[in-house]
Amino acid sequence: MQKEKIIIAGDHKTYDLKKELCNYLTELGFEPEDLGAYSTESVDYPLYAFAIGDKMARGWYRRGIVLCSSGIGVSIVANKFPRVRAALVHDEHTAEMTRKHNDSNVLALAAGELTPEKAKAILKTWLS
Repeated sequence: MQKEKIIIAGDHKTYDLKKELCNYLTELGFEPEDLGAYSTESVDYPLYAFAIGDKMARGWYRRGIVLCSSGIGVSIVANKFPRVRAALVHDEHTAEMTRKHNDSNVLALAAGELTPEKAKAILKTWLS
């Protein structure tokens, strides 16, 4: 059976957490496709939310993850695209609720507010 590909992107401030989440997705049996940023060199966060939103709107992926310091900006940008239901999630309860009640297909995370362990717990809940 083919692994589900999940796209993931975030700005330079999220680089380390994004790498950890990519590894975690692999551990969980998914195939992450990293759309950047690829270093801690300063970049503009909307570019990464745009990349996620565009690919999701085209129907190329079922689910995506986008990160920035607060998660607010990327969730706003991603939600500008048709068929994208990006949800900014801060805990496991809201991760579960946004999947059940809103059928979110893009998880927006506030990398500046989450430990890697908390982000992984949120991700695992959102994926189930």
